[in-house]
Amino acid sequence: MEVYVNGEAKRFAENTTVTKLIAELALNDQRIAVELNREILPHSLYATQQLQPGDRIEIVRAIGGGQGDPLVIAGRSYHSRLLVGTGKYKGIEETRRAIEASGAEIVTIAVRRTNIGQNPDEPNLLDVITPEKYTILPNTAGCYTAEDAVRTCRLARELLDGHKLVKLEVLGDEKTLYPDVTATLEAAKILVRDGFDVMVYTNDDPVIAKQLEEIGCIAVMPLAAPIGSGLGVRNPYNILTIVENAKTPILVDAGVGTASDAAVAMELGCDGVLMNTAIAAAGNPVLMASAMKKAIEAGREAFLAGRMPRKRFASASSPINGLFL
Repeated sequence: MEVYVNGEAKRFAENTTVTKLIAELALNDQRIAVELNREILPHSLYATQQLQPGDRIEIVRAIGGGQGDPLVIAGRSYHSRLLVGTGKYKGIEETRRAIEASGAEIVTIAVRRTNIGQNPDEPNLLDVITPEKYTILPNTAGCYTAEDAVRTCRLARELLDGHKLVKLEVLGDEKTLYPDVTATLEAAKILVRDGFDVMVYTNDDPVIAKQLEEIGCIAVMPLAAPIGSGLGVRNPYNILTIVENAKTPILVDAGVGTASDAAVAMELGCDGVLMNTAIAAAGNPVLMASAMKKAIEAGREAFLAGRMPRKRFASASSPINGLFL
């Protein structure tokens, strides 16, 4: 049978238990945590929990630098779960410093607004944000029709020598910058058929998120709040529902304002967060980029650890039995 281990399809015998899987992966002697279909699996159940075809297992190893908990996008593993943009900075040098401080490995670029080779007389952002160091994620920011978005992705593929990974967004109007869901679905179908690996910006509607996944998008990116608003996660239960029903990575995109917003998104179980304005519009963008890096890491660890249950009344931190009188 086929199951997915950290995003990679692997074959195991029928009735394989988690304990046997761990042994086959030579992880017996390492401190690990196992997430089965987005739920943390207690160690006590490893020996009895049998895997089913299509199960998705995430195995986190306790090693430095977060290398045991990769974000897998289009078959490639990334240590950082923070994705960043390149707009609104004071200049290319500030852009470079902030992105370095963020620790991001995936950097999104608005093809319609940024020179990545279209104009040889202007500075090329790719001279600073080099494809050798970063995964470049061309996006369709500024597109208001499916046709424009598809054409922009095809242009990016030509400019970047056959690059297939794109971020699709089709906007509905200039005031709210909410996605035009109908046009987004249309463009996604065309781009997937055209061989693109599509990461797609959408609203926080669980039904639409599932439809985009079923079309073949490799990641679904619901908004936390309107683009550039800095309002944080407005509908956490919608995001949680999207995460719980997903088989592809879910990354919050748009609306993050500060580090605590990023941590909240990660604590909900999102696979990552993409942001631009929250860093670029900060008083000190480089320092904010560093804060966002830490928030993403802390939020992910908190999600994997599992928060304590909420209680209406107090509960003593120390034992109340056996008091000395």
